[in-house]
Amino acid sequence: MKTLKVGTVGAGFVARFQATAMTQVRGMELSGVVAPEGAKELQAFAREKNLGPCRIYKTVTEMAKNVDAVAIYCPNYVRLDVMEEVAAAAKAGAELKGGICEKPLARNVAEGRKMVALAREANLRTAYFENQIHMKPIKAQLAQLAPQQRTMGPLALTRSAEEHGGPHMPWFWDPTRQGGGVLCDMGCHSIAVGWYALIPLGKDLTFLQPQSVSADIALLKWGLPYWREKLLKERGVDYSKTPAEDFATGMITYKNPETGQIVKAQFTDSWMFEKQGLRLFMDGMGPGYAFEINTLVSPLTIFIGDVAAEAVADQESALEKATASRGLLAVQHNEADLYGYTDENEEAYQAFLAGRDAMLTFSYGLEITKLVTAAYMAADMKKTIDLTDPKVQKALETYIPLVQQGRGGEVLYVGK
Repeated sequence: MKTLKVGTVGAGFVARFQATAMTQVRGMELSGVVAPEGAKELQAFAREKNLGPCRIYKTVTEMAKNVDAVAIYCPNYVRLDVMEEVAAAAKAGAELKGGICEKPLARNVAEGRKMVALAREANLRTAYFENQIHMKPIKAQLAQLAPQQRTMGPLALTRSAEEHGGPHMPWFWDPTRQGGGVLCDMGCHSIAVGWYALIPLGKDLTFLQPQSVSADIALLKWGLPYWREKLLKERGVDYSKTPAEDFATGMITYKNPETGQIVKAQFTDSWMFEKQGLRLFMDGMGPGYAFEINTLVSPLTIFIGDVAAEAVADQESALEKATASRGLLAVQHNEADLYGYTDENEEAYQAFLAGRDAMLTFSYGLEITKLVTAAYMAADMKKTIDLTDPKVQKALETYIPLVQQGRGGEVLYVGK
């Protein structure tokens, strides 16, 4: 079996989650890492799991000479700089088979275009990692409902949500570094999977044409005095000065260019989800049929009473972003596989070794960045944005959302 040697830039939460997924992909090796923090821990994990040597490199340039693919898992605000180094290494002779970028591709359209251009100039195959499109339940519903789609017609409405109590790392909470709040962080997931599930059988990823977007963002929990102080104390981010949204919802309208049919995808994302932990929820409605996915509905639940609660070692080993360590708890025994991380790594492995792009490319990631940016524009302007208007399309190329600029106080309520 051929081996794909992967080097990661970043060794934080996403890199560790992806490494767990890689242990389930035959032929994928974690060969190296470049990271200011966490590199030794990631190396120890890789060696313990026989995933690869995970050698620690000082620079991306040095690592690129010794791996087949570079995976960009670092914070959003340094990704463009990293991609410039990857592209330069490839142009200088590093024999890279491909480049991977975890969602989002970029914080805005201008950055996204640069990411795409750098990969193209370096003749680099790309994989945009949007795990939710690769989820096995999404694939299963498409297969199970294929006869209904052929007979009754495609889905007309999807609703997608990702919700939890808030990110792990301080930079995620900083809108000027992350690129916004929950809409940038998690809205990219929900927008992508909602669009994907609507695609008629046999059509390509961008077959359905975006027509309009409406959106609303709010700061409902983390702007209140108690929670704002907690965030400042624990994460070092002051939402009295530079707030970001902890709730976002919206609707994107698409058009089938062959039939003229209008279909819609609703998205909702939250950092103020007060249940067991991370929940991914998707459903879709077609003429006479439907599907529903809820990742908190697990085949395994456990109960921990008050008297035994102190014995809980780590509730996040049971469920990402877990909020409780007692009571009736949902347990997901293989989250990396459930959420699609295993399958996206397998698909990238097959693609890069075959000398082609992955199913989702950087160019596709740019399309998602456009829709996220348009959603921010709609929320900032408090109106529905016409995505077919050439003036709007031009404006999106340079648009920086108010929250991303550090001006979230102009559109968000911050409690006194």
